Amino acid sequence: MAVAKFGTFFAMLNASSSLRREIAAASVAGLVGGLIIAAAMQERGLTVEVTGLLGLSSSAGGLSLHMLLAALAGAAFGAIFRYQPHSYATTITSGVIFGLLVWIIGPLTLRPLLDGASPTWSTTEAAAAFPSLIGHLLYGGVTGLGFHLLVTLDRRVHPTRPAPAVETQPLKRIVILGGGFGGLGAAQRLEQLDMRQAGLKITLVSQSNYLLFTPMLAEVASSSLEAQHISAPVRAACRRTHFRQAAVDSIDATAKVVRVRTNDSTTVASLHYDHLVVALGAIPNFYGLPGLEEHSFTLKTLDDATRIRSRVLSALERAEIEPDPAERRRLLTFVVAGGGFAGTETVAELFDLARSVRRYYPHLERQDFRFLLVHGGDRILPELGAELGAYALEKLRRRGIEFLLGRRVAGATSDAVLLDDGSEVPTRTFVWTAGNQPNPLLKTLPCEQNRGGQVVVDGTLRVQGLDDVWAVGDCAQIPDPYNEGQFYPPTAQHALREGKVVAENIVAALRGESLKEFRFRTIGTLVALGHRTAVAEIYGVRFSGLVAWLMWRSIYLSKLPGMERKVRVTLDWALDLFFPRDIALTSSVSPPAESAGPKRLDDRSTREPATTSGEERMKT
Repeated sequence: MAVAKFGTFFAMLNASSSLRREIAAASVAGLVGGLIIAAAMQERGLTVEVTGLLGLSSSAGGLSLHMLLAALAGAAFGAIFRYQPHSYATTITSGVIFGLLVWIIGPLTLRPLLDGASPTWSTTEAAAAFPSLIGHLLYGGVTGLGFHLLVTLDRRVHPTRPAPAVETQPLKRIVILGGGFGGLGAAQRLEQLDMRQAGLKITLVSQSNYLLFTPMLAEVASSSLEAQHISAPVRAACRRTHFRQAAVDSIDATAKVVRVRTNDSTTVASLHYDHLVVALGAIPNFYGLPGLEEHSFTLKTLDDATRIRSRVLSALERAEIEPDPAERRRLLTFVVAGGGFAGTETVAELFDLARSVRRYYPHLERQDFRFLLVHGGDRILPELGAELGAYALEKLRRRGIEFLLGRRVAGATSDAVLLDDGSEVPTRTFVWTAGNQPNPLLKTLPCEQNRGGQVVVDGTLRVQGLDDVWAVGDCAQIPDPYNEGQFYPPTAQHALREGKVVAENIVAALRGESLKEFRFRTIGTLVALGHRTAVAEIYGVRFSGLVAWLMWRSIYLSKLPGMERKVRVTLDWALDLFFPRDIALTSSVSPPAESAGPKRLDDRSTREPATTSGEERMKT
C-alpha cells in the first residue's frame, strides 16, 4: 500500500513539474516572439510605443515593458493550451488565435480605457488599431511554434520518468453512456480524480463525437452561427478517457455488461463495467399525435438546426418564383409549437433570419411573411415569471410575431398544422419543441422509474434498485433537498454539476468512503429574443432588453468549451453585426421525418426539452 501511495504521489509530482516546464518554455517562446516584433518595428522605423504588445507601452522603458508583457502572455498561452505531441500546426493555429485575442484585449479594450475613453469596438477603433494586428498575429504564431519546439526538445533531453512499479491491482472499469453535459462532466472529473486514485479505466459511449452547446443551437438554425463552432470534440475534452462512438444496444445490469453497436454496423460489442453512469438524455415526444413525427422538424441536434435553416431558405427561394398567392403564403408561414425557451428563441431567430435576408428576394414583401407560435399555456416562458414573460411576449408581438396561447397542436400534414379547436394553419415549415421524453432504452432497466420514464435515483445519484449504477441529467429524477418533494430540473447547469458529484461518489465508493449528496441552487436563466434583446433572471434579479442580451452573450460565451470555440463564435457574432445572414444552400432539404428524435437510441442529451415536459435549458 505504501508503494502504491508513493507511485501515485510521484505521478502527481511529475505532472506538476511537466506543467511548470511547459509554462517556462511558453514564456521563453513569448519572449522570442516579442523580440521579433520589436525588431520588425525598428526595421520599419516604428517605436514600441506605437504597437506595443498590449498597447500599454510608454515612451519611457517601452521596450522593457513590451518584453515583460510578451513573456507573461507567452506563459499564459502555455498554461491555457498545453503541449500536444506531433501537433505543431494546431499549436501554431492556436498561437495565431491567441495573438488575435491579445490584440482585442489590448489595443481595442485596455488602451482606450487607459486613455480615459470607453471601448466601443467600432470599425473606426479597429481601423486605428489595425497596424498592430499583424504584429500580434505574428507574435502568436511565433509563440506557438517556439513553444512546441522547446517542449519537444525538453522532452527529448529530459524524457518523462516512469512512475515506480506499484502493486498490481485490477482496473476499475467506469463506463459512461452519453456525451452530453452530464456524461462529459463525469468523465472530466474522473480524469482529475484518477491522478489520486490510480487504476481507473474510463470509457465514454456516445453516438456523436462532440458535445453540443445547445443554448446557441437556435442561432445555427437562423444562420447566425456556424454549426461546427458550437460543438466541442469529446476526444479533445477528455484526453485520458477511452471514447467510443456507438449506439447503446442494451444494458445487462445483472452481468454488468453494456452492449454497443458502432454506427452503421451490425456488430455488437460488449463493455464490462464495475460502475455505470447513465446520462442518455432525452428525445422529442410527439405524444402519438397524427402526422407530427413525419411532418415536423425538431431542434435537438446540429443536423436538426441545419435542416431547419435549409428549409427556411428553400421556402424563400420557392416563394420568390411562386405565382399562386395562396401557396406563396403557405411557403412563407413558419409555425413553432412550444412557448418555452426553445420555442421562443427559435421563432425569434427565424424571424431575424427572414428579416436579414429579405433584401435578396425582391418579389417578397414584409407582409407576405407570417411567424406563429402555438402554446398551450396562457403565457410564454412560464419558468421566468409573469413579468418577464409578458415583456418577452410584448416585444415579439411588436415585431410582427403572432401567438396562439391556450391552444394545442392536434396533428400535422405536409402542408398544414392541425389545432385542437379543429382549425388549420397552412404552412410548409413546422418546428416542434413542445414535448420531451427520456431515452426509450431506460425502459429496459429493472429499476424504479417515474411516470415520465426517468429512472429514480437517491440524493447521491445512485439508481435505486441497481448495484453500481448511477444516473444524471435528463434521464434521472433527482430529489431537490432545498425543496421537499420536488426534483431538480433537467438543465445543463445542473447536469454539469451532477456529473462531477457522481464521479466523486464513484471514487468514494471504490475507496469505501461515505458518499456526498448532490446539492445545488439554480443560478439563473437567460433567454434570447433576437434583435439584440433578451430576458434574464440571475439569483432572483430580473433583467431585460439590451443589458440582458449582453449578459446572454457574455455568460454563454464564457461557458462555451475551449478557447478556439470562443474565438470562432465571437467572430461569427462580429460578422453578424455588419453583414446579412448567409443564404447559401449547400445541401438538399431533408424531409422532417428524417430528423425525428425517437429513432435515436443512445444519448444526444442535447438538452433542449420543451415546456410541456419540464423544459431544459443551459441557463447559467
